[in-house]
Order: sequence, then C-alpha cells, then structure tokens
Amino acid sequence: MASRLRIRGINLVYEDRGVGDVVVFIHGQPFNRSMWNYQSLVFSKTNRLIIPDLRGYGESVTTESIVLLDELALDIIYLLNELSIDKAVLVGLSMGGQIALEIYRLAPHLVKGLVLADTDARAETAVSYLNRKALAKRLLADGMESYTAENIAHYLCKNTFDTKQEVVDHLSTMMAGTDAAGAAAVQLGRAERRDHSGILSNIDFPVLIIVGDQDAFTPVATAEYMQARINGAGLAVIKDAGHMPNMEQPEQFNQLLKDYLDKV
Repeated sequence: MASRLRIRGINLVYEDRGVGDVVVFIHGQPFNRSMWNYQSLVFSKTNRLIIPDLRGYGESVTTESIVLLDELALDIIYLLNELSIDKAVLVGLSMGGQIALEIYRLAPHLVKGLVLADTDARAETAVSYLNRKALAKRLLADGMESYTAENIAHYLCKNTFDTKQEVVDHLSTMMAGTDAAGAAAVQLGRAERRDHSGILSNIDFPVLIIVGDQDAFTPVATAEYMQARINGAGLAVIKDAGHMPNMEQPEQFNQLLKDYLDKV
C-alpha cells in the first residue's frame, strides 16, 4: 500500500514494505515506482524496501517548470530522514542511477551500497544537452502517448518486444500515463546534470553495475567506463535485455541483486 509524506513542498508518494536492512529502489524516466514490482515481491520478504514515485512521476505531482536531479536526490534524503533511516543500499536504473550517485555526493553517510543499472555517471554532451531541451518541448507539445508510441521499442530488446507482451504493456502504461509537464520539467533538469566521473574513485564500498547486453541508451561500454573508475566494482551483463533488464529478465536481475545484498 502506498504512503505519502509532505517532503520539500510536495506530497511524495512511496511504498514502505518489509523489514530488515533497507533497500531504496529509484526508478528511471519516464516511469514510476511500479517498474520495481518485479523486485519488490521478492525482496520485501528479506529487506525493508523504500520505493518512491519521484517528483513529477506517478502519484508524486509537481508543478515546477524545471526539476534538477539534485532536487530528486534531496527528496529521497529527506524521506529517509523522516523515516529515521540512517543507512541504505540504493538501487537505481537509468536516471535512477544518476540520482543514486547524486545522493552519494550529497550524503555519502547514508549509502551502504550502490547498484547502478543501465545508467551513466557522465554529464550530457553538447549534442545530448540540446536533445533533452528539445525533447522537453516535444513532450509538452505532443504528449506522452505520442512519445510512447514512437519510442517504447527503444527501451526493450527485440526479443522482449516480440515475445513478452505483458512487459511491453506495463512499460507502455507507465510511459503513456506519465504527466507530460512533470516529465518535461525533469528532462530540463536532467540536461543540467553533473558529471559524477570524478567521485567514482571515492566510493569505498561494494558496487554492482548491471547492464542489458542490447541497451541502446547506455550500452555495455558505458557500464565498463564506470567499472574502470570504481575500485572493485562488479559488472554483470544481462543477456536478452535492453534498457529495462529488471523487467525483461527479472530472474537474472533478482539473482544478481540477491548475491550483492548477501555480500553487502
């Protein structure tokens, strides 16, 4: 069941499930907390899970015109403080991984472990910066249904798209149901994101990097870039998966996460 707390000016909606060591799941864009359903049913039996809808997504509504990743990270830091949680493993996919690194930058004492899935520690390039700005305008003009119809296949590998209709349907529902204004505000903020490459060498706890072998947005080479800069980081490449391996190959993803949590 979802809960809500007044956090930094908005009603932040989140799930608080299970007991034990805390794991925070941070969703990507343009999704919501339900993308972690494939993990929450498993890990709520062994851990306490905090799974928020980020500001501007799902049920966490915002009216701001731009939302920086710093703001999304601070929302989670404040949420953990309100819940009297002083240590957690952060699991973030895509934008969620960038937010996890932002939390580590702002409040390293909170972070017990990091799982970075299909993400990139680097800032935007000059070209991708302009692309994000243009995409924000397009989302406002055309809406999320149009964006979803044209782009959903890019998030999944071909095998998933052709054979796993329930995953396609779930992803489509999340994307098309996202508030266009909220998504545009975060796209504008994400364009301004920091380059976290410089802090990777400071991480002194186990890190797991996961990537789908057919990820078109953050390919294996991007995961290898991060692994080379984090001392002792593990890298797992999930076969037959695109940008959403936790949904496309949940059994593989969950086993990797279980092994990591056992180690941490």
